[in-house]
Amino acid sequence: MKITALLVLKCTGEGSDPVILANASDVSHFGYFQRSSVKEFIVFVGRTVAKRTPQGQRQSVQHEEYKVHTYNRNGLCALGFMDDHYPIRSAFSLLNQDPAEADKLLKIQRELDETKIILHKTIDSVLARGERLDSLVEKSSDLSAASQMFYKQAKKTNQCCTIL
Repeated sequence: MKITALLVLKCTGEGSDPVILANASDVSHFGYFQRSSVKEFIVFVGRTVAKRTPQGQRQSVQHEEYKVHTYNRNGLCALGFMDDHYPIRSAFSLLNQDPAEADKLLKIQRELDETKIILHKTIDSVLARGERLDSLVEKSSDLSAASQMFYKQAKKTNQCCTIL
């Protein structure tokens, strides 16, 4: 079970050749002088299969002991060149997977970033609530001072009335 190459191509239309956006290949198990022609073959077959795969479709093409699994979604075509023993289900899940979900470190980093954003929002809301509490304390002390003045004024007024 070996993956020889993975390609991502942009399929622009029926008449034009697909454009290679990304290409990763491992041709180390081929002879040194065969490697360049194998890479050219991968690009040629990749473009041909991508051109013939309708949008929204998956297909597998057999060539000698290799299979080319392809998936075309919205004009982007992902191709995997694998040996004949590679499971089809695993091949298509590889072509469909989100790289951030596949890499555990990226997944943990994304979750950490989301947690950090939530934590910042919580701290900001606590600080805003603290500022509101400070404002309420100020207003209550002003109200307390005003009520004490009102009490003293009322006491003086009542003393004046009781003497008469």
